[in-house]
Amino acid sequence: MLDLVGPAEVFAGVNRVAKSRPRYRLLVASADGGLLISDSGLRLDADTRLSSVTGRLDTLLIAGGPVVEAMRSDELVAEVRRIAPRARRVASICSGAFVLAAAGLLDGRTATTHWAFCEKLGRDYPKITVAPDRIFVRDGNVFTSAGVTAGMDLALALAEADHGIEVARAVARYLVLFMQRPGGQSQFSERLSHPIPSESAIRGVCDEIVADSSGDHSVPRLAERAALSERHPARLFIAETGTTPAHFVERARVEAARDLLEAGRTSVQTVAEQAGFGSDETMRRAFLRVLSVGPADYRARFGATHLHVVDERVAS
Repeated sequence: MLDLVGPAEVFAGVNRVAKSRPRYRLLVASADGGLLISDSGLRLDADTRLSSVTGRLDTLLIAGGPVVEAMRSDELVAEVRRIAPRARRVASICSGAFVLAAAGLLDGRTATTHWAFCEKLGRDYPKITVAPDRIFVRDGNVFTSAGVTAGMDLALALAEADHGIEVARAVARYLVLFMQRPGGQSQFSERLSHPIPSESAIRGVCDEIVADSSGDHSVPRLAERAALSERHPARLFIAETGTTPAHFVERARVEAARDLLEAGRTSVQTVAEQAGFGSDETMRRAFLRVLSVGPADYRARFGATHLHVVDERVAS
């Protein structure tokens, strides 16, 4: 439901703020034009059937849903393919990117979707360059966003393009939104996994890195543990994890630090030492590379200590 009402609130906010300019008019269309039931159980009446949409459109915006396969019906994809050329711009929110992809509208473009579906989008549609950490992506007149609330970020960007920065800023202030959200969507995602075959020579090495991120994981030590020459592990890492040993170790340390930052009050310096970074500055640079947000900001958003303080205030 947020894929629909989130952007709708942004566009309604523009109508309130920019009263002397062209106003947005939202038309909700579905395959059958009937009642829409969201996965949360909330209901919304569609204004019309997709087959009834004719003439020129300003923006075609495809909302997402939790079941990707259900969204790629032949009827829906065919209607989107028919309507898209009539629109000045085309956009999707969350898994709505799969509808655009099935319609061929993302071929040769860069796009994003909810972090949970990025790997599937790239696998199902190899002609698309998937940007898994972006909140939203513009490629020509086609826009795609990450999941759920990211649709509001996208709508705000569209509003800024149409009405200017001051109008967009006023709407963001009213809706208590970031004008530009800090960091990418990987800061919200589940821990990334590396499915390495059990018979791989580096499987045990990778398991050791994840289990003890603070250990000595230099290339000579990795080679020694895997009983390989020093050049061989690098080739195997790239082939089987898609990254270098150094980047794999860095990511494992970031994941370990995330757990520590979320769990308690341990100082950032201590977290850096326990995760294997050595210094808080080294950890800060790694967080910015991997998550596009610093350790202190990450803890402020996701730390259990912060949530506990809020709970105590509510209880009192």
